[in-house]
Amino acid sequence: MRAVEIGVAAVLLVAGIVVAVDSHRLGAKWGEDGPEAGYFPFYVGLMICISSVVILVRASRAIDSGRKSFVERGQLRTILSVLVPTVVYVATIAWLGIYLASTVYIAYFMRRLGHYSYLKSGAVAVGVSVFFFLVFEVWFKVSLPKGPLEAALGIN
Repeated sequence: MRAVEIGVAAVLLVAGIVVAVDSHRLGAKWGEDGPEAGYFPFYVGLMICISSVVILVRASRAIDSGRKSFVERGQLRTILSVLVPTVVYVATIAWLGIYLASTVYIAYFMRRLGHYSYLKSGAVAVGVSVFFFLVFEVWFKVSLPKGPLEAALGIN
């Protein structure tokens, strides 16, 4: 347990340092017209670093109370029931586009883990994807990865 906590804290510390350093490079000060591009990410990275150091110190000082397993079989099954579909989702975004992949992903989780009806799962999944399409593509004019469905519908 202790080794895992130390390992995760070390990885998060490195990630926090990368975020803070790169944000500082972008500009992490308050400019004349408001915050610079890296202002908020810099402080998020800084908070991640501070939290990681606290966890590292606490885990290093903790007394190991035996050979307790980090995760039990049932817990691992629950973790994998979320992790595997998430990995598949991320991998399929490039081929299906983010909207179709997200629709399938949301519907799958609602049906599989939430035990909602097919109708409710489908309606929410489509509704969420349409909402995010409108927010990003129409209102903010931010193009996200699209797949064959959007191409067939003439959405570029």
